[in-house]
Amino acid sequence: MFSDFTATDRWTKKQVHCVYQAMIVAIATRHADAVDIKFLVDGRRIWVALPHPAWVEYKKRSGRIITDSLAQEIAGHYLKTALEAGEGVGREMYSLTVEETLAHLDAVVAEMQAEPA
Repeated sequence: MFSDFTATDRWTKKQVHCVYQAMIVAIATRHADAVDIKFLVDGRRIWVALPHPAWVEYKKRSGRIITDSLAQEIAGHYLKTALEAGEGVGREMYSLTVEETLAHLDAVVAEMQAEPA
């Protein structure tokens, strides 16, 4: 769903093409307690940082784990929402809280369940 998608920028009304590119554990790259997920938005690098404690909290709440592919979907859902809301125009990095991460996870799961089989 969110590995290759378009979103409408709120301010310019222009369609932007977003493509998932990479996932990196941020402890190694920037000493952060997060997973950084990289997208290209019309060729521009954008990172979405999901906090590691979200994995622990989700496991505690549901008994399930956040897989790499689910993390990518969460980040893509957030990015599309942010672009369409006009948040952070020109930013290279978006950092989510645990609660924001879990809210976007719930939205992704709901969208997946709503899709016809």
